[in-house]
Amino acid sequence: MGAIPIASAALLGAAALSLAAPVATAADGSANASNITSFAFSVTPSTIAPGGQVTLNVTGCASDATVSSGAFNTVTVPRDSSRNATVDSAARPGAAYTVIFTCGSERGTAQLAITGGSQPTISSTLRPLTPTTAPRGVRGGLGGSMGSVDDVDFAVGAALVAAAGCGALLYLRRRRSTRRQY
Repeated sequence: MGAIPIASAALLGAAALSLAAPVATAADGSANASNITSFAFSVTPSTIAPGGQVTLNVTGCASDATVSSGAFNTVTVPRDSSRNATVDSAARPGAAYTVIFTCGSERGTAQLAITGGSQPTISSTLRPLTPTTAPRGVRGGLGGSMGSVDDVDFAVGAALVAAAGCGALLYLRRRRSTRRQY
């Protein structure tokens, strides 16, 4: 390759990266840029199952703070304290919800991830989040033996099996006798 095609490719690559950088910053910066506040806040744990409880902590706020999210109802946190919030049992497993902390005119955000379990988890610092139920397979091969079978059903089934066996024997016997004639 010559110098001109290499330089063109380098300039096109640099232009593509410079155009993509503001988009990446806007996508990531919307959560991080708003987190530069005069007050401190946190959500513990940051990953929880639907129906579990999270602790919302706010310090350094001159007044009561409000905390809202699509994962739980709006909570008012008194000055320099914390409150618990129960995550809705209808929260989508695998989803990430934005938690918005508002103190006066300032806003900060944090992310809350929802796990696939249905058991409430109080804190991820006490124990790691693991699936609470072992996967179970399909009950295959039971052939209807889970219900009760009465004597009539059993007799009809046995008669059908015997008739099929007799029919197979007669067919094989006839077939053998027709081969001997030729």
